[in-house]
Amino acid sequence: MPDEKTRIPIVAGNWKMFKTAGEAQAFAEKLLPQLGDLSGVEAVIAPPFTALDRLGRALGGSGVALAAQNVNAEAGGAHTGEISVEMLGELGCQYAIVGHSERRVMYGERSDGVAIKARQLQNAGICPIVCVGETLEEREAERTLEVVQSALTASLAEVKAGDGTEFVVAYEPVWAIGTGRTATPEIAQEVHAFIRATLRAQFGAVAESVRIQYGGSVKPDNIATLMAQPDIDGALVGGASLDPDSLAKLIHLAAEASKPGAS
Repeated sequence: MPDEKTRIPIVAGNWKMFKTAGEAQAFAEKLLPQLGDLSGVEAVIAPPFTALDRLGRALGGSGVALAAQNVNAEAGGAHTGEISVEMLGELGCQYAIVGHSERRVMYGERSDGVAIKARQLQNAGICPIVCVGETLEEREAERTLEVVQSALTASLAEVKAGDGTEFVVAYEPVWAIGTGRTATPEIAQEVHAFIRATLRAQFGAVAESVRIQYGGSVKPDNIATLMAQPDIDGALVGGASLDPDSLAKLIHLAAEASKPGAS
């Protein structure tokens, strides 16, 4: 059975509603020369929809994967303002984020809808990054594990487990997103270990190969201690991914932290 050293870490920058297409291209031109060998880590960038094409072209052949921040569950039709899986595939997206807390809280997205999106992405050969997490109120009420388990099980209800690499889970404590607050490595590990146990109950031994990212004010000065935890396999990064120097540092630090003997 694989252990944590066999899971290639994944660092994904989620730009949210920042950067024009021109700014995304300029970002790539500054980032790529700093990356070098990416054999020990997987790097992903999720720009706004309007920058996907330009950024995808700029990243071509670099080893940095392109991701979307969302997708519609329907294959097509009268859905004004929405984007389909086929559209993302044509642009070369290898990943797509679904169920992000901002989508759940601000736009009322539900786990059953997230599950359909994840399945549609997999059917198109795009790997879903499925997000789950608790609010501050839920944590203070000691409901973290209950909330995470419910959202995770429902959000993955229709996915194919495959060999464990066909989807990624991102744990994002809502109270730590964009607030500067970060769960301690111990708190994060507790939830990550619980997520892996939940995956094990749902998918069996293949759960050991599923990568679980931490997302919540990740920065270059805390990623190494987070990545040192046995069940944290990378990071879903917001604000710190908007600067090419910062993102490059995060990618390198994640690669270093995953090497055997790293602590």
